[in-house]
Amino acid sequence: MDKADQTTRDEIEKLVAGGFVEKQLRLDLTYDEIDNTIDNLWSVLFTTGYLTKIGEVKVPDSESYAYKLVIPNKEVREVFILQIQEWFKAVVAKDDDTMKLLSRAILDKDEKQIARQLNIVMSRMISILDTKAPDAMKENFYHGLLLGLLRGSNPDWLIKSNRESGDGFSDILIMPEDPDAGIVIEVKYAKEMKELDAACEAAITQIKDKRYDEALRDEDRCDILAYGIAFCRKRCRVVGEKF
Repeated sequence: MDKADQTTRDEIEKLVAGGFVEKQLRLDLTYDEIDNTIDNLWSVLFTTGYLTKIGEVKVPDSESYAYKLVIPNKEVREVFILQIQEWFKAVVAKDDDTMKLLSRAILDKDEKQIARQLNIVMSRMISILDTKAPDAMKENFYHGLLLGLLRGSNPDWLIKSNRESGDGFSDILIMPEDPDAGIVIEVKYAKEMKELDAACEAAITQIKDKRYDEALRDEDRCDILAYGIAFCRKRCRVVGEKF
């Protein structure tokens, strides 16, 4: 994962989603050659059983053949997903500048900057969502992603997830260092890009109707910011309001 370029990450994403990649392999690699080129990755994954062949295709203008490679089973797919998650956590942890900009934008109610920094983070991500997965599962994935980013970059913020507040359970409640400040975030999933704005508005409406700010006001926090954040694939929109 550390050595993979964007093209290779897209190919890994395709494999995790159940697709295949076509690769010419070297089956005579020595240990010293493994790190010579990213292309050797595919030969290693094949010879160690992490990928299996489902067919061959002739390479144009050549006498050579390329293998059609897939992830062989559910258990190996879970290994891929675990490694992707660990790699992504490490990448985010190193990106201190992006996390500082994101945190500052949240405090300043800068919706465009919040969306920009989240989009930058997600552009580096290898998607592990099955397109057939239920919408609720996808929404939970983005909820967990955002929660992890906030907790990892803001140790001085008290951050609570699925906390009972008002007439329901808010996705994310944040109590920053400023004792008067409070932040409510509701996460939504949109099936299509054109639905992102409507999903953000629905999130804000839900915060208002369910009075998700009540738990923060019980802590005597009166300067409340509410955000509706909607995700679709590797993009998001953000709508914010002062309560």
